[in-house]
Amino acid sequence: MSSKLPTTTRALLVRPARSSQGKARLYDARLEEQDLRPLKKGELLVKINAVSFNHRDQWIRLGKYPAIGEGSPFGADGAGTVIGAADANDPLIRKRVFLVPMRGWEKDPDAPESPDLVIIGGSAKIPLGTFSEYVIVERDQVVRSPEHVDDEHLAAWPVAGTTAWRAAIVNGRVKAGDNVLITGIGGGVALVAMQLCLAKGAKVYVTSGGKEKIDSAVKMGATAGFNYKDADWAAQLGKALKATSKDKPLLDVIVDSGGGEIMTSTNKILKAGGRVVCYGMTAVPKITFTMREVLKNQQLIGSTMGSHRDIVEATKFMAEHRIVPTVSHVIDGLENAQEGFDLIKAGAHFGKVVVRIRHGREVFAKL
Repeated sequence: MSSKLPTTTRALLVRPARSSQGKARLYDARLEEQDLRPLKKGELLVKINAVSFNHRDQWIRLGKYPAIGEGSPFGADGAGTVIGAADANDPLIRKRVFLVPMRGWEKDPDAPESPDLVIIGGSAKIPLGTFSEYVIVERDQVVRSPEHVDDEHLAAWPVAGTTAWRAAIVNGRVKAGDNVLITGIGGGVALVAMQLCLAKGAKVYVTSGGKEKIDSAVKMGATAGFNYKDADWAAQLGKALKATSKDKPLLDVIVDSGGGEIMTSTNKILKAGGRVVCYGMTAVPKITFTMREVLKNQQLIGSTMGSHRDIVEATKFMAEHRIVPTVSHVIDGLENAQEGFDLIKAGAHFGKVVVRIRHGREVFAKL
């Protein structure tokens, strides 16, 4: 086994598109070889074994994400093994880890300490992304991987797990016995939120625009699901609550990704003082809030990706309950990453789209 660390890495980089159509500036994703500089004090070299896509990767390609970093690698989600460290005695050598996907929010319970919460991957503010064979990262910006999850499934965890934990557990305060609605089931965050709530002992209901996704969620433990394209989906859910939760036929918490009329459409089936936690607005970029909700003390809570502390706590809970994130597709090699962009654009995936990173010989070394 060689003690020599790699000096180059192949990475999928954000580059200006060779041709641009329309008003939006478009970007290509190009696989290029980059030099790896020597490690500095407090840094690790991680061999990335698997990465996963987020919708922001597609938004970057469309030029619709702020502070896009030309020449930066794509990707906020990545899992692998530490193969090198500036400290020759670093105990993380040979250990499996995943990268913390954001900077600027350490532990404040309410909001980021920094005015600029930065997500790694394709950012002009931090030239770090996971879509690379090898990544240099600060040792305090990795988390030990739970033993029960392989790297391909773990690559589906960091962004989705942190966001779902913050929405469902921290802001939603879901507990055993709660009735919880999770909208837009099929995406990585929604699926992890469902798994977290089920592990907490809650009864989960879901919505989706497709029957197959609803059926898959029910197989995973959801009590029932409803097609949000139906005008009366909330009424259908109300009937199901009365039938399946006769002792408390109302929702306690809604974890929502759509926005729009989620408050007004669920007003009658959400308990007084119930919480709607919104972590995205994929349907409509606003939410209607009326005096009806005020008089019922119903709460609308905004929620983003959480803190470093959140991801550590979420990962401990994941390990205790042996939660395995849902993976929809595994693509073989960064050179085939376009397949992942196409899947994200089509929106037909159930769970995360993962790329398995190809490597030559494995190396482990201490500097």
